[in-house]
Amino acid sequence: MQTHFDIEKIIEKGSISNELDYERALIADRKLRLLASESVHFKNLRGKLRALLEKYESLNWSDVDKVEELQIKESDKSEIVAESENRFIENRKQSIRKRLKELDLTQENLATLLGHKSKTHMSELLNGIKPFTLKDLIIINRILKLDMSILVPVFLSKKDQTKIKEAVNSLDNPKIRLAIEDLVLY
Repeated sequence: MQTHFDIEKIIEKGSISNELDYERALIADRKLRLLASESVHFKNLRGKLRALLEKYESLNWSDVDKVEELQIKESDKSEIVAESENRFIENRKQSIRKRLKELDLTQENLATLLGHKSKTHMSELLNGIKPFTLKDLIIINRILKLDMSILVPVFLSKKDQTKIKEAVNSLDNPKIRLAIEDLVLY
């Protein structure tokens, strides 16, 4: 389930290709600005990300006369989705930190429990710079006794939402049709 931004994959790809990833990159840039003082790794990552942001802006937003209403609407929707994802990640991070404090554990202790050796990597996971693996989230659930609804994002990508909606429509089952209304379509 790839519903959020993985900075290293975008940097490896060498470009930002859509508004949602652009909005996610802006949020990641803000996080990396704070983390850059902690580590040269974060500083370098931010520099690469900023170059991609500037390239995307130059290609898509630099000529005001070419910006259309549809592009602005897509940007607004993408901003809402990215901020929603960011709120989820922030709430998860705060829940994990609170529980660690209650158990007299540190972030480094959690890294050890998850089998991660790097303090930087643990920071990337908690801050949403890199995605947790499902295994990490299950371990956190079991050890810290945090509900999975706090740990696992339940958003679906626009592409997945469309596929599900089409599949539900093709089944033509009224009982399933009601369930499709529970999907949040961005």
